[in-house]
Amino acid sequence: MNDTARTRVLVHGVPETDVIWTPLLKELSALGIDDVVTLSPPAFGAPVPDGFQATIEGYRTWLIEQLEQFDAPVDLVGHGFGGAHAAGVAMHRPDLIRSWVSDAIGTLEPDYEWHETAQGWQTPDGEALIGELFGGGVEARAQRMGQWGIPADVAEVVAAAQDDQMARNILSLYRSVAQPAMAEQGKVLHQAAARPGLFVIPLEDHAVGTIEQRRRAAQRAGAQTEELAGFGHWWMLQDPARSARMLHDFWASVSSRG
Repeated sequence: MNDTARTRVLVHGVPETDVIWTPLLKELSALGIDDVVTLSPPAFGAPVPDGFQATIEGYRTWLIEQLEQFDAPVDLVGHGFGGAHAAGVAMHRPDLIRSWVSDAIGTLEPDYEWHETAQGWQTPDGEALIGELFGGGVEARAQRMGQWGIPADVAEVVAAAQDDQMARNILSLYRSVAQPAMAEQGKVLHQAAARPGLFVIPLEDHAVGTIEQRRRAAQRAGAQTEELAGFGHWWMLQDPARSARMLHDFWASVSSRG
């Protein structure tokens, strides 16, 4: 396949929608990359199908089913929990992808500990805690997202989509990966090496593992790394142009391997 015809698929995480990719999409287009599809996980900007299980396995199955609809293997990019789902595809269905990019595989290390907010959601108090996060109107939620590092215009769109269904799915998803469940998922991380991988490491993102854990995970996954000094969790919003060049260069390197 001509590389210019290769489909790129972007999958976001929580508690967000695919609006987080909008600035990046513009920069990718400026580099001549226009065949890009954004997939929104159920409850995160997309309806929840009947019988859907909001667990790590359920979301991986959902993503696999989405990718099976493409005519050829795609270049898959995942952010946050979307990055965990992307790694899941790389580990279990590498035939569906040409390459993968993730910023979350540090969470698959055996000694990873969930951040404080996640641990709260995994307890019986989770409903009350997420109620505080999602409480108030759109303006109040947007302000909270801004405090997390999301630009105001994007935060408003994300906040408008944050509803009770998203809250329920966040709790279900996080509870499905309470340790040692996530460590169990990571036992086959080496299988991700079946396809070229790029592990994005924003050095100021402290929610997805220590720097040591993330570098170790990259080695196990056979992935090259891109360490972004001064970047936090939403690196694609912090500098969309640099992020687009990083992805462009990685995909070009994959193409050069034949």
